[in-house]
Amino acid sequence: MSSEDVKSKVPDPETTPAPTPPPFSSLVTVDVHGASHRGNVRENNEDHFLVLRGGRFLEPLQGNVGADILFNRFDEVFYGIVVADGLGGALGGEVASRRAIESLISIALHRPDWILRLGKPELYEVMWRMADGFVRVHAALLHDAAENPSLKGMATTMTLAVTLGDDLILTHVGDSRAYLLRDGHLKQLTRDHSVAQEMVDRGQVGQHDRLVRELRNVLNQALGAKALECLPDVQHLKLSDGDRLLLCTNGLTDMVDAGSIEEVLKRDAPARVIADTLLNLALGRGGRDNVTTVVATYSIPDAKQK
Repeated sequence: MSSEDVKSKVPDPETTPAPTPPPFSSLVTVDVHGASHRGNVRENNEDHFLVLRGGRFLEPLQGNVGADILFNRFDEVFYGIVVADGLGGALGGEVASRRAIESLISIALHRPDWILRLGKPELYEVMWRMADGFVRVHAALLHDAAENPSLKGMATTMTLAVTLGDDLILTHVGDSRAYLLRDGHLKQLTRDHSVAQEMVDRGQVGQHDRLVRELRNVLNQALGAKALECLPDVQHLKLSDGDRLLLCTNGLTDMVDAGSIEEVLKRDAPARVIADTLLNLALGRGGRDNVTTVVATYSIPDAKQK
C-alpha cells in the first residue's frame, strides 16, 4: 500500500464530523399553554387542540470508547401545536375536529422515520409530509362521513405548527389562524381560506367592507368538505429568541380585533396567563362561538451552538 493510499484512509479533521453533534433543539425552551371553551351561545365545543413534545435521544449506558460519546446523552426535541374548528353542526363538527387531530397523529406515528435535523432537502421533505398529512386527513374524514350518515356534511379547519429548534413549519386549511409576535409587533402568518378573503385579495371589496363581515365564515377550503379540494398552505419561518406564537380559532378573531390581541400578547406573563386572558376577552365581548387559544413563547440560545 502506497503512502498516498494510507493518506486517503486517514480521516480529515476538517471534514470528519465529531462523534456527536452539539445540542441545539434540546436547548430551546418553550413555554406553551392552550385553553378552549364552548363560548356563551353554543351548547357544545366543536374546537379541539393538542400540544405535544417529541423527539429522539441516544443515551450511552456502558462501554470503553471515548468519553465524548460515553458520558453524553444526545437529544433532538420538537414541539407540535394543532388547532381544529369543526363545521357541520352538533355531532358532525365536534367529531370532525377531534378525528382530524387523531388522524394526523396516527399518520405521523405510522411513518417509518422522523426527520429531526433539517438541511434544505430534509426541510422540503418535512413540508411535503405535512401537506400530505392534511390531504390524508381530508380523505379520512370523507370516508368516515360516507360510512356514517349521521356525520354527513362534517368538516373542519386545521392549523398545525411544528417547531424544531428555531425552525417553524406551519400547515393550514380554513380560517383558524396563526400569529407571531416579534419585537412587540404582531404579524398574521396564515391567510383565511374564505370567500371574503378571496374577494379582498382580488380587490373586489375592502378589508372592512360589510360584505367581508357577512362572508368571513364562508370557507372555500376545509378538511372533509366534499365539494372542496384540499390544498393546504405550508410555510417555513425562522424563529428568534423571545418570539411568541398564537394559534386560535375564529371564536377569538371574530370577537377580538388584532390590536387587542397584540396588546395582550405583548404582556410580560406566562403562556398560561396570556392564553386564558385572550379566551376570557373573547367571552367578555360576546363569545358567540367556541374559542380556542394556544400560546407558545420561545427561548432560543445562540444559533452558533447549532
